[in-house]
This record gives sequence, C-alpha cells and structure tokens, in this order.
Amino acid sequence: MPKQLYRGRFAPSPSGPLHLGSLLAATASYLDSKANHGEWLVRIEDIDPPREQAGASDIILQSLLDHGLQWDGEVMYQRQRSTRYDDILECLKKRDLLFFCTCTRAALSGQKIYPGTCRHIHTPPSQPAAWRLVSDNSTQSWQDGFQNSQAWSMNEVGDTILKRKDGLYAYQLAVVVDDHDQGITHVVRGIDLLDSTPRQLYLYQQLGWQPPLFAHIPVIMDTNGNKLSKQNHASPIRREDAIDNLLSCLKWLHQPAPTKIHSVKDILSFAIEHWQPKAIMGQSNIALN
Repeated sequence: MPKQLYRGRFAPSPSGPLHLGSLLAATASYLDSKANHGEWLVRIEDIDPPREQAGASDIILQSLLDHGLQWDGEVMYQRQRSTRYDDILECLKKRDLLFFCTCTRAALSGQKIYPGTCRHIHTPPSQPAAWRLVSDNSTQSWQDGFQNSQAWSMNEVGDTILKRKDGLYAYQLAVVVDDHDQGITHVVRGIDLLDSTPRQLYLYQQLGWQPPLFAHIPVIMDTNGNKLSKQNHASPIRREDAIDNLLSCLKWLHQPAPTKIHSVKDILSFAIEHWQPKAIMGQSNIALN
C-alpha cells in the first residue's frame, strides 16, 4: 500500500493581520509539511463575522507570500461551508448526540466543566440556544508530535458547543469537518489549542472519521506574560522584516539557520533541508525579548 501523502495546513482567523505568534505557527506547519515532501494548505477561518476585520484575509495571505510561505491548491474559506456544517449537525442530531443549551454565561460562571444542565432539551426551545455535543466518560489519548503523550478524560472536558446561541458555527465543529474534507493528515499548531484536541478527537470518533496527527508548538509570550495575540494587540508583521522574522522563528523553534542569506527562499530552503522536529519537544512558552 502506498504511503499516505503528508498534508498539513495553516488556518488563521481574519480578525487582524498576522503577528509573530501566528507566523511562528505558519512557519512550523509549513516546514514540517515540506520536510516530509507533503502539501501545505491554507484555510481562512471566517465563521465569526463580529470579530473579523475588513480586508484582513487578503492582508494575511499577502503576508504569507511576503515570507515565502506559498500554499498548495486553492484557499478554503469557511464562510462558504455552512451547508456542509448543517449536514453534519443534522447527522449528529438524528443520532441523539446533540442537545439545545439555553444556559447563560452568568449561570455557568465559576463552572469549569459544563454541568449538563440542558441535556434533556432535544427540541428547539423558544429562546436562543446553543447546540452541544453530548460527551461521555471516555478518555481521549494521543501521542503529540512535540509534547508528551496526552490523555484527557471527557468528564474533564464536558459537552462541547458546536453551534452558538447567535447561530454561528463553533470552531470545534468547523475545524474537524474542514480538516477531514481537506484530507489533512498532520496538524501543527500552538500549545494554547492543546485542550481543543480531546474535543476534536471525540467528534472525529462520533463521526467515524480518522483524525490527523497533532503536534503542538510553543507559543510566544509578550513582556506582560500574556500570549502574543491579536486580542492582546500584538504588532503586525511587516514585509520589510521578512528575513529577520523568519530567522526569529527558526531561533524560537531551536532550528539551525543558514549563514549565507540573500532571500526568504534561501532561509526556507535551508530550514526544510535541516528540519529537526525533535528540537521542539517539550517546549511550551517562548519569551518575547
């Protein structure tokens, strides 16, 4: 049987331009894909219009190109996928795996795990309601590509929201459906998404789909000890800093860098040839100096 083609992806949300934290994730994903002679796809996760910034999708794509990160195939946009998400929700609903949740944030304040309050509601209520996936007491285990072996009890995860009260599709639903439909075999992303993995593995299990392999890289922390993010007003990356930005990413990933540099292409070609994923093992946070 021929070996399955490695297929990775980078899936930013258009809530603002790329910053160094998102570039780090894109670079790690790209290098891991190309070092394994695979494809690297880009998907724009534009399912949350209230948080999106006009023109951000185009800015993000141009920033990737400015840094030499050329994707394979066409860019997928989640906003075009509502029919597919609805089909999956209907499938889960027919199997009694979904329930309607009318709980307010105030009612759930202080609750680490959703207590199952609305599990008995299986017909649409008169008030706005989220759709939650019924969890069980299984344990979701996986060998993470860059972290230790993971084992998460679904009792400690709870019933995941798949569709929000405002009618928007939840990240946990869209990412699983899209990764499956795009044939993604490897997901390289930040360790801040580690706790999303058991939720996604459980959904894969309910749908009878083969999940990708997951690898979680360290995230960059700002000078205040917060994750570098758009929400925390991280500065956008600039085209004129592309070489320095890529060299910083290699440094943070503990990767060797070329001594002779004329372009971003030189850096990426060298980095692909000398990719050392074991050097990333066990890292969780990176201090931004």
